[in-house]
Amino acid sequence: MTLFDLAKLEAEIDRTNREIEQEGFWDDPDKAQKVMKEKKSMETTVDAYRRLENTLEDIKELIELAEADNDPSMDKEISKMFEDFEEKLESMRISTLLTGKYDKCGAIVSIHAGTGGVDAMDWASMLLRLYTRWCEKKGYKVTLTDYQNDTEAGIKSATIMVDGENAYGYLKNEKGVHRLVRISPFNTAGKRQTSFAQLEVVPQVEEDLSVEIDPEDLKIDTFRSSGAGGQHVNKTESAIRITHIPTGVIVACQNERSQHQNREVAMKMLKSKLVKIKEREHLKRIEDIKGEQQQIGWGSQIRSYVFMPYTLVKDHRTNCESGNINAVMDGDLDPFINAYLKAASQGEI
Repeated sequence: MTLFDLAKLEAEIDRTNREIEQEGFWDDPDKAQKVMKEKKSMETTVDAYRRLENTLEDIKELIELAEADNDPSMDKEISKMFEDFEEKLESMRISTLLTGKYDKCGAIVSIHAGTGGVDAMDWASMLLRLYTRWCEKKGYKVTLTDYQNDTEAGIKSATIMVDGENAYGYLKNEKGVHRLVRISPFNTAGKRQTSFAQLEVVPQVEEDLSVEIDPEDLKIDTFRSSGAGGQHVNKTESAIRITHIPTGVIVACQNERSQHQNREVAMKMLKSKLVKIKEREHLKRIEDIKGEQQQIGWGSQIRSYVFMPYTLVKDHRTNCESGNINAVMDGDLDPFINAYLKAASQGEI
């Protein structure tokens, strides 16, 4: 049993190749680019499957060779190859669960400090690093578009744009409240502190004709941008904050050098959020499409990260857990992401 219909996928690639060869294909550049992107995605999937097939054949040949020569010294190499094969096979299987309308899109991830004072702001900055590291390990491009740092430590909020296939599909279920338990480095008494931060995740929607934005519905403010930690303070008001008055959606961008570029990025972020609202027309505000907007505090967390009195990361939705908290904080999130996707596909969540 295959993970997908390989023959059907290869037939679709052949059909797409014939479409590309047709005269006038590039008359509509936007449509042509979309077709080329879909073709590349299909080819990547087929290539990955073929590589897995070849690896499995190599493993079989090594096993036969070891048995013929009665050579146990090859056991370690074979075991390692099989472990790598199983890991890649599971990764491909998980990718087949990403069937949502926007799952293949990039993602916009916003992190907000919640209950816990300066510790919560420090926790928000730790989460920003965690998700940035996860993105880097997946080969995704990360762009920091907005960053509101605190005067003492950490951040009040930050937004990153994650570019790469399936980024939204993997990250969409990370939205929610994340809880930290540790000995506070900001408390001279050395007391244990509980802090909270919230993630919001929406897809990057490149184009959706169902959403039209009336300029009269926008309130646009400019302000001086600053880099992470306050570096590179801009003397001109190049940063942009856009408020969509009917829904209350607010987006901001201060990453680009010019006001025009920041406005373009902010408008893209705004459209992405409004598309999700459009899908749930009975909901009135952006809080509703982020998942029900909960207080960023006790009782609403989706995952806990405990540094003291023991080390444990536990997802309260799937019960997936890890005692290697340092690895998780360095971006090892796949076990938690995969556990949720599998549970959701089986109707357990």
